[in-house]
Amino acid sequence: MTTLKRKSSTKKETAEKTVVKKATSPKKTVVKKVTSPKDIDAEEALARFCVEAALDKKAEDPIILDLRAISSFADFFVIVSASSEPQIKAVASSIRDRMRTEKGIPPHADDAYPGSRWIVIDFGNIIVHIFHQELRKIYDLESLWNDSKKIVVKEEKEPRKILKSKKVKK
Repeated sequence: MTTLKRKSSTKKETAEKTVVKKATSPKKTVVKKVTSPKDIDAEEALARFCVEAALDKKAEDPIILDLRAISSFADFFVIVSASSEPQIKAVASSIRDRMRTEKGIPPHADDAYPGSRWIVIDFGNIIVHIFHQELRKIYDLESLWNDSKKIVVKEEKEPRKILKSKKVKK
C-alpha cells in the first residue's frame, strides 16, 4: 500500500511519500519515509556548503560521508582537519556563521571543550567534525564508517594571477 501525503509550508512545499510495508507478523507494520530527489540533493548541497565555509579558513582534507543508507540519526558527516587550535575554532566559527546568515540554519548543538582539538557541530541531518590533524588519524571516522559512500571534495587552490606587463610608450 502506497499513499502520497502533501505537506505545505510557508517557505516551500515538499512532498513526502510514505511507504507502508507489512512485516511477516500480521500485527506489525513498518513505516518508512522516502524523500524526493530534490530534498536529497538539497541536503548534499548543504553539506558541500559546510565544506566551502571550512575551506574559507584553510581547512584541510575535506570529505563528506553519505550515511543515508546506513544511519538513522544523520544523513551526512562532514569531516575536515586543521593544523592548530585557533584554526579549528576559526573553521567552526566560519561554518556556524555562514550556515546561520546565508542559509538561515542555526546549529542544533555544538560540542567542544576549551583546548579541545575536536569540535562537533550538529545541524540535524548534517554533522560537521573539525579535527586537529593528529586527532583525526587517531579516531579515523572514515574507517569507522567505511560502509558509507564517500564524497571527496577537492580543495580548490587559488589560481595564480599572471600579470601582463604593458609596454609604456615614451
